[in-house]
Amino acid sequence: MNTTAKPKHIGRNISRIRELRGMKQEALAFAIGVSQQTISNIENSESIEDDKLLEIAKALDVNTEVLKNFSEEAVFNIIGNTVHNHDNGALFNYQPTFNPIEKLIEVFEENKELYKALLQAEKDKVTYLEKLLNK
Repeated sequence: MNTTAKPKHIGRNISRIRELRGMKQEALAFAIGVSQQTISNIENSESIEDDKLLEIAKALDVNTEVLKNFSEEAVFNIIGNTVHNHDNGALFNYQPTFNPIEKLIEVFEENKELYKALLQAEKDKVTYLEKLLNK
């Protein structure tokens, strides 16, 4: 009986990390300069060329090793161990050491061009659908 381990599905790892980051396929595609369909194909692939993997890792702001070795079980263990206070089982009273509004503005400023492109794409969709309805 052959018990060789099946290699990790890197495309699935990319998909989960992208989703955990709250990023759509279109946003990732824009960030690395490919189409949304290409991202879909990548996420369905078990392996990816190293140069493309590096581009995706940079866009997702992770190391390529994270993409190769991602484990949802590890993520849930980290979240579970972080959220619960083991002394009394109560949740921590989380007090951020930064101003969340300032952080939101900072993230927006860093990704302004991406947001503009996504907004324009949505406007184009609305215009197209309005034309279809008027015909």
